[in-house]
Amino acid sequence: MSKTIDFYDQNALILSEQYQSLSFEKVHQNWQAHWPASSSKNVLKVLDVGAGAGRDALWFAKHHCDVYSIEPAQALREQGEKYTQEYADKITWLDDQLPELNSIVELGIRFDCILLSAVWMHLSSSVRERAFRKLSNLLAPSGKLVISLRYGDFSDVRKAYDVSVEELEQLAQKHALQVNLISDLDADELGRNCVQWQTVVMQLPDDGTGDLLKVRQIIVNDAKSATYKLALLRTLLHIADAHPGAVLSREDNKVRLPLGLVALYWIRQFKRLIDIDIDGCGIQQSSDCKKGLGFVKEQGWKKLTHLSADDLSIGAMFVGDEAKALQTAIRDSLKTIQDGPVTFIYQGDKKNTLFQMEREKARTTDAFVLELEALAEFGNFVLDESLWECLRLYSSWIEPLVVNQWIAEMRRYKLNEERGIPLQTYFDCLKWIDESHDTSGVRQKIKALQQNGVELESVWSGRRLQPDYQVDHCLPFAYWPNNDKWNLLPASKTENNQKRARVPTRRRLIDSRERIVNWWQIAWQTEQEQKRFFDEAVLSLPHLPLACRNFDDVFEVMGLQVNGVKSRLLVGEW
Repeated sequence: MSKTIDFYDQNALILSEQYQSLSFEKVHQNWQAHWPASSSKNVLKVLDVGAGAGRDALWFAKHHCDVYSIEPAQALREQGEKYTQEYADKITWLDDQLPELNSIVELGIRFDCILLSAVWMHLSSSVRERAFRKLSNLLAPSGKLVISLRYGDFSDVRKAYDVSVEELEQLAQKHALQVNLISDLDADELGRNCVQWQTVVMQLPDDGTGDLLKVRQIIVNDAKSATYKLALLRTLLHIADAHPGAVLSREDNKVRLPLGLVALYWIRQFKRLIDIDIDGCGIQQSSDCKKGLGFVKEQGWKKLTHLSADDLSIGAMFVGDEAKALQTAIRDSLKTIQDGPVTFIYQGDKKNTLFQMEREKARTTDAFVLELEALAEFGNFVLDESLWECLRLYSSWIEPLVVNQWIAEMRRYKLNEERGIPLQTYFDCLKWIDESHDTSGVRQKIKALQQNGVELESVWSGRRLQPDYQVDHCLPFAYWPNNDKWNLLPASKTENNQKRARVPTRRRLIDSRERIVNWWQIAWQTEQEQKRFFDEAVLSLPHLPLACRNFDDVFEVMGLQVNGVKSRLLVGEW
């Protein structure tokens, strides 16, 4: 489709004037009954695919919708951004295209309305099913997919493929969408006699998801002789929620994650449970108190007992014996995961496992950094894309169920029961992140800068930082526990108390952009500091390139992550 995109790019000014000469109401009158009924109290999310010069996006924004506009032609996208500038706090423009939709998929947002106006005819039949699957997966329950069909060729270099209502009906049936409207054929509003238009509106029923039932089966009903199944599920939950950048590929309805990251998070969550000293040993994790844990071995785990769970955070660097022991512990953990939960979590036939592992022989190095590239050398962890999206969307609801079931399992083990371990101890040992652990590092940085005469300011107001300043989590820790450097920002005590567990509005982020980027540039200057900053950002934020070293790029995707967390977790705005 590159020639077609090039045409839109090279003729952006003429085309934008042409598109904007027609009103939204006139172009889309044939599906008026299904226009998004948004309000100031009930804000709907709209995805405008092939948004062109922004005419439709502007109409949605004016009617209280949050709009995500996708346009692959750069010059046309720039025209759209200018045209909709007044509503920049309501419209997010993205460089993305069908059938991949990589940028929008990584946000983890579900949409009440997805519009493809004058787009479908540009897609060849070979990619349409994949494109339709991507679009249907982006719908919220009861969400509507609206596709306009153009009948008639172009007189320029643009390529048009044959379209039909029957094709969309078949795709809708295959992906469990109901067809709500097939409009009559309409004449072309620009007066082209050889062109006609027709609109099809499809809807995702609000009838739950089969993947949630799979997850519930693992948590509640699956037989368990140890906590391993719960541990793997919780590991994947936290990767899905915290690390959208961890997806190595999406192919054939499968998602691939770095095996090293799965093992790392497995180790992190067991750290507090196993290394705690309660009457001489940790909390028992299997029904057989005499049998040791397969991944707790002399050359790996037992050489790392001096490290805390929070020491094993993304971007951390290990050298010498620590590096070798950690790599050994990762391999030991992967063997346990493969022999245990990956083998015994299945649906129906035992061969129909929900998870697969593609292991690689990673060489042991004297220096080991917890970054995406190094963690991917151990191989791939594979699961269905729909299950991955389920974990992303519902992590905040699934997590408490997993934790409660894990505690119930541990409390029935004989050794734990005999020691009378308090309930609160179980909860404390299942904490994922110690909030105070990493914010202290930012405070130390602020102190060092001020001692060197650097005058710092609150990123939200620009006022001089006072002695009673606070370190604000841009994305609130209460909803999304993340202590990455990009998420920790200096703010006044008053502002932080006003913000509380809320996310900044898009307008507030835009207004604070220069101060936030300036803070990052001042605070993280050394090569080692910047490496850790960007390593954390690449894994935690959507669609950053592996080699990202640009603070402005991090800010852009931070804004997208704010939108995603707000949408998935229903977080309020400040």
